[in-house]
Amino acid sequence: MFKSIFAMAACALVLTSAGAYAAQTQSPPILIKFAHVVADNTPKGQGALLFKRLVEERLGGKVKVEVYANSSLYGDANELQALRNNDVQLLAPSLAKFEKYTKQLQVFDLPFLFDDLNAVNRFQKRAKGRQLLRVMEDQDIVGLAYWHNGMKQLSANKALLMPGDAAGLRFRIQPSSVLEAQFKQLHATAQVLPFAEVFDALKNTKVQGAENPWSNIYSKQLHTVQPFITETNHGVLDYMLVSNSRFWYAIPHRIRSELEGIIDEVTYEVNRQAEAANQADRLRIAASGKSRLITLDEQQRAAWRQAMQPVWQQFEQEIGADVIKAAQTVNRKQRD
Repeated sequence: MFKSIFAMAACALVLTSAGAYAAQTQSPPILIKFAHVVADNTPKGQGALLFKRLVEERLGGKVKVEVYANSSLYGDANELQALRNNDVQLLAPSLAKFEKYTKQLQVFDLPFLFDDLNAVNRFQKRAKGRQLLRVMEDQDIVGLAYWHNGMKQLSANKALLMPGDAAGLRFRIQPSSVLEAQFKQLHATAQVLPFAEVFDALKNTKVQGAENPWSNIYSKQLHTVQPFITETNHGVLDYMLVSNSRFWYAIPHRIRSELEGIIDEVTYEVNRQAEAANQADRLRIAASGKSRLITLDEQQRAAWRQAMQPVWQQFEQEIGADVIKAAQTVNRKQRD
C-alpha cells in the first residue's frame, strides 16, 4: 500500500514538473504592431481594430496585435522604412506611397483607365492584380490586400466638363509622377501638398482644384471652398495592407493561414464601409448646396479618356503593357 501511495505521489510530482516546464518553455505570442496615420473612426482605422479583435478571439495566446493610430508610432515619412526594418509589422499606406519601391502600382493612378470601382475590384481580384501584391518582396515588403478609400473626383473653382476646362489651374496632388503628368497633359499645374493643408490652400486659392474621394472632400469640408465638383471617378485612392516579407513568411503556416483568412474578412468590411461612406458623403455634399455637382455624359467622359491616352503611353514601359492591358480588358468585359 505504501509503495502504491509513493508511486502515485512520484507520478504526480513528475506531471506537475512537466506542466511547469511546458509553461516555462511555451513560445511567447507573435507580436504584430499595426501602425497607420488616420483616425480610429475611418474605414482604415476600423479595419485595424477589427483585425485586432478577430485575432484575439481566434488566435489568443498565439498572436498579439497592437494598433497605433494617428501616426502615434510612425508617420508617412518613415513608416515604410520602419516596416522594412521590422520595427512595425503591418501598415496600410496609399498606393502612391510605393512609387519608390515599384513603378507597377502606378497603374491605379492612370487617369480614366478604370471605368468605376467595380472594374477596380475585378482587376484586383484577378491574376495580374494579385501579382502586384508581390512585386516588392525582394525589398522586404509583401502585399496582403487592397483596401479602398474611394474613386477620385475633380473639384475646382470653375466647372470642369471637358479636358480643356482645367487649363491654367493649379491642382493639389499627392507625390506621384503619374499625377504630375496627368495635370500637365491638361495644361494645368500640379502642386504637392500634405492633405492637412489642402483646405487652407483651396480657401486662399494657393491651389484652385484638387482630386479626392467623396469621403475626403466631406470630412475636410473641401466642398465649402470648391464651388464645383465633377464626378469623374478618374482614378482610385486605395491602400495596400503590407507586412515585412521576412517576418510574414516566418510565421508558422497554420497560423499564417488563419491570419490570411481574418484579413480577407476585414478587407471585405473595410471596403464595404468605404463605399458606404463615399455614397453617404456624396449625398451630404449635394444636400449642402455649397458646391455644384457635375455628372459627365458618355461623350464628355470619352473626351477625358481620350485626352489622357498620352499619359498611359508615357508610363507604359514603367508599369508594364501587360498590366495596363489587363485593366483595359476588365473594362471591355464590363461594357460588352
